[in-house]
Amino acid sequence: MSKIPLTVNGAEKLRAELHYMKTVERPRTIAAIAEARSHGDLSENAEYDAAKERQGFVEGRIKEVESKLANAQIIDPKLLDADGRCVFGATLDLEDQETGARVSYQIVGEDEADIKAGKISINSPIARALIGKFAGDVAEVQAPGGVREYEVIAVSYQ
Repeated sequence: MSKIPLTVNGAEKLRAELHYMKTVERPRTIAAIAEARSHGDLSENAEYDAAKERQGFVEGRIKEVESKLANAQIIDPKLLDADGRCVFGATLDLEDQETGARVSYQIVGEDEADIKAGKISINSPIARALIGKFAGDVAEVQAPGGVREYEVIAVSYQ
């Protein structure tokens, strides 16, 4: 499996989720299964079926997060020395060439992406178009509404 890029914050959030799943969700699900079993006949016990289904979800998510953390390449943006280039972990101030609107995005891993929080996935069209650009460069992005042009105003590594 290839390395999964994560920022330090993204890795911490995955570790916190893993801890929660193991220490809260797993015991809660085991208790729900035990409670449902105590009601008798399992063949017609909807609570038991629901608890077993939940257990499958919890165990699957635990394995998924463990795998992502095991294959993570954790990148601290503060330690980057990219000479002002747009790279993974960088925070970019952009200006839409058509509307003049300014936005700020940080390029992060798939699991960290949250457009409302200003975090875009490294695999998104806009991030792919911006990688390698410097302040002052213009990137053409293929968006659903057509080609958009963004000028890179500033690049920082926070």
